[in-house]
Amino acid sequence: MADSRGIREAWQNIPSPGDVAVGLERFTGNRIERILAIVAAIGSAALGAQALLAAVTNISVVDAPRVAMMLLVFGPLLWMIVACISARAIRPACGSFAVAYVVALVLWPVIVDRTTREPASQPWIFFLVNIAVVAALLAFRPRLQLMWALGLPFVYGYVRLVEGGFSQEFWITTAFDVSFTLILGAVIVSLGWMFRQVAAGVDDARGKAVATYAAAAAASAAEEERVAMSALMHDSVLAALIAAERATSEREHDLAVVMAREALTRLANTEASIAQEGNDEPISRAQIVAELRRTLSEQGVDAVVEERGVAAELPGRVARAMVLAARQAIGNALDHAGGRGLHVIAESAADDRLTLTVVDAGPGFDPDAIGEDRLGIRASIVARMAAVAGTSDIRTDAGGTVVELGWEPA
Repeated sequence: MADSRGIREAWQNIPSPGDVAVGLERFTGNRIERILAIVAAIGSAALGAQALLAAVTNISVVDAPRVAMMLLVFGPLLWMIVACISARAIRPACGSFAVAYVVALVLWPVIVDRTTREPASQPWIFFLVNIAVVAALLAFRPRLQLMWALGLPFVYGYVRLVEGGFSQEFWITTAFDVSFTLILGAVIVSLGWMFRQVAAGVDDARGKAVATYAAAAAASAAEEERVAMSALMHDSVLAALIAAERATSEREHDLAVVMAREALTRLANTEASIAQEGNDEPISRAQIVAELRRTLSEQGVDAVVEERGVAAELPGRVARAMVLAARQAIGNALDHAGGRGLHVIAESAADDRLTLTVVDAGPGFDPDAIGEDRLGIRASIVARMAAVAGTSDIRTDAGGTVVELGWEPA
């Protein structure tokens, strides 16, 4: 069976444009960035371990410059791996390694001993060329990413030729290394751009779909409310007016009054799930308080609902009207006072007289300045309470607003 709450509740659960912008705009993009970070961490750990092993096997205990070189490279690399795994400070960590690697590469000819290096033997720093490109991909803007991908291989090639004294043997092996790292770096950057563009397209399509659905739901909800209001006006309000106009006897007058009261209640309760008065089964004050607490919880407000006096029971239609009016008062306090100082007092007496008081510490408002088309107070509070022979008193000043709803048995 279809949900009787209909599309109105679905509409209330649709994110607003601001919520969509915050929560959904970068959903796929964030997932792609996380995947790139994890892949970068795995690749960096594998190649970093290979480079560390090669560096340790070719280092002397007393060779302080080489130890300093290793600390300069592997320290930021370790930070980068940890940051990518933990998803914290990824850009600073990757940026630090990308810059530190360039510095180490420039200092390499000064520190390394050229006489102990063979042309076919690659130095340990070679294994990290493309890791620096990956770091730039995660840390920098596209222009800098391209600079790292295209520039680092040539910087490495120049440093390698300096190390070999620009001999012919070094030219051959270096050309191969540079071409390999250049192609691989271009592929890495291209894949990163492609994945990010696809993710941006998916996020954009999702945002447009949500906005389109929100607009359609709003139009459907407005049409549903218009149809419900038209039926209500035709079936209840006009019938009550016709009965009142044709009434001639005392009994007919009484019946017209009852019809008018029911019509007013239905009109005031049009935003409820079922726009009708409902039965008059007694409802206790405890149930009313529980409903108000649930309302505050749904709004995410940590406000107190205070109970005073003895227990009481009210007719069902009266209890429903008071709860709906109190909900409207709570909503007004949240919208216009930010919920400052919000608390609710439910006070009842032994004769089943009940008073609900909604208090806030907002800036207050001028009741006379409220436009005629604003029905939050006139219809949802004043008219609703009048429809069940209740009272409503609204007091407001610069220190806050007090909405007092009262009902007592006739």
